[in-house]
Amino acid sequence: MAISTPGSTPVATSGTSAPGSYGGALAVVTTLFFMWGFLTCLNDILVPHLKSIFDLNYAQVMLVQFAFFGAYFIFSIPSAKVIDRIGYQKSMVAGLLTMGLGAFLFVPAASVPSFPLFLFALIVLAAGITCLQVAANPYVTVLGKPETASSRLNLTQAFNSLGTFLAPFFGSLLILSGAAKTQAEIRALPAAALQAYRVHEAATVKVPYVGLGIALVVLAIAIGSFKLPQIAHVQHRAGEKVNDSMWKHPNLIFGAIAIFVYVGAEVSIGSFLVNYFSQPEIGGLTEKAAANLVAFYWGGAMVGRFIGSGLLQKVKTGGLLGVCAVCAAALVTISMLSSGHFAMWSILLVGLFNSIMFPSIFTLGVAELGPLTGDGSGVLIMAIVGGAIIPVGQGAIADQIGIHHAFFMPVICYLYILFFALSGSKPNSERYTRA
Repeated sequence: MAISTPGSTPVATSGTSAPGSYGGALAVVTTLFFMWGFLTCLNDILVPHLKSIFDLNYAQVMLVQFAFFGAYFIFSIPSAKVIDRIGYQKSMVAGLLTMGLGAFLFVPAASVPSFPLFLFALIVLAAGITCLQVAANPYVTVLGKPETASSRLNLTQAFNSLGTFLAPFFGSLLILSGAAKTQAEIRALPAAALQAYRVHEAATVKVPYVGLGIALVVLAIAIGSFKLPQIAHVQHRAGEKVNDSMWKHPNLIFGAIAIFVYVGAEVSIGSFLVNYFSQPEIGGLTEKAAANLVAFYWGGAMVGRFIGSGLLQKVKTGGLLGVCAVCAAALVTISMLSSGHFAMWSILLVGLFNSIMFPSIFTLGVAELGPLTGDGSGVLIMAIVGGAIIPVGQGAIADQIGIHHAFFMPVICYLYILFFALSGSKPNSERYTRA
């Protein structure tokens, strides 16, 4: 039986339609991955920019990531309920429009300027991205054969990484284009001059975010006009009884923890790179030069996802995930124990091994959930709150022991991902078979 809604093409619940018939839908949804990757990575440029403008310490400026990724915790489950009520496609449109509103809110935040208003704009922006992620990730996972789900999600996530790769160049050109004053120079300014400096520096975010807001509204209109297929066998309507529970699937629970630590590690590393490379013992670079290098971190993730999309058609997802976790942990440790360019490039190379982690964890986490896929997606996306909590913790540690050695936190995160890859990711069918 197929279920149809206005603006959607019904698809048989058996899910046996030819994968080629989903090509157009996959291409359209891939544009969403690019947009939220681009906007998420701009936070890595906002962190040093706002730190300078408002004279913040590391723990304080990490509230940028806390506000942004904390929104995932608040809005993930409500987003899953929205999908139950209006479907995947309309949820994507709602997410894009909310993102657009958040981008436009950067204008009043920069006009004041006010750090709390910037945080509020980030929360609204992240609320939209949350809705988009809860809808788009499982949609891609089930848009074709189950055995190629990891490969398919890695491919779309590669375009997410393309967005994260381009964002630092965009941000360094338009947001970090001026020569920022040192902390001592800022503190020496009289009150009037300090306010004028903050207004001038904060204004650099207006044009980029207004442009992005307009692009998001246009994309929302385009997605709303496209006839995306509905995957009825992994969706249930609000109030419909399902004879199963998410909590009976250990792979989902362990997967949520894995998403928490993965996003926490990735965001912690990315958020500190500009300041890390500015350290005299590491690179001694200016913020603008360091921001350009951040693109290599996210570019590695992009390359790795394109490669991973091919590899995952030939090797098991859990095995490849385990190898990447070991390599990432080793590279972060090497960077902590070294200095200079060796420390710089070893930490940048972590991006290559981060590449397949999110899509692989996500695919393994929602395996065998059936009509609970949307709700399970809400749980996994909620776990992205790790990107809010772990960077703040690392920031507090960096204030005490220095930024160089505070990277031990991501190492611990990658070791848990190794456990998930080898054991925690097994779905019930494999657990019962082995028993």
